[in-house]
Amino acid sequence: MAKWRKVDMGSYAPSIEDMEAYVWCIRNKIYIAPQAVTDGTWTIAITNNGKTNLDPKRYVKVHIWIKVYEYYKYYYEKHISQR
Repeated sequence: MAKWRKVDMGSYAPSIEDMEAYVWCIRNKIYIAPQAVTDGTWTIAITNNGKTNLDPKRYVKVHIWIKVYEYYKYYYEKHISQR
């Protein structure tokens, strides 16, 4: 049986605004998550209303988390401004 290797995705400390956007997205069924492409590179899967789209760009550690939270803030601000 193959052994799983631990992958270092870096760390990121989200701000209060980042966490507010994250919580809003989860409550509104908008899910954003890293998806491995190769060892050390990821893309981002965004699921909104049951439809999943992949970001065509590739990201390396730490940058993946920054971009994930940028997407959370994008969707949060987009929907809040429509009210």
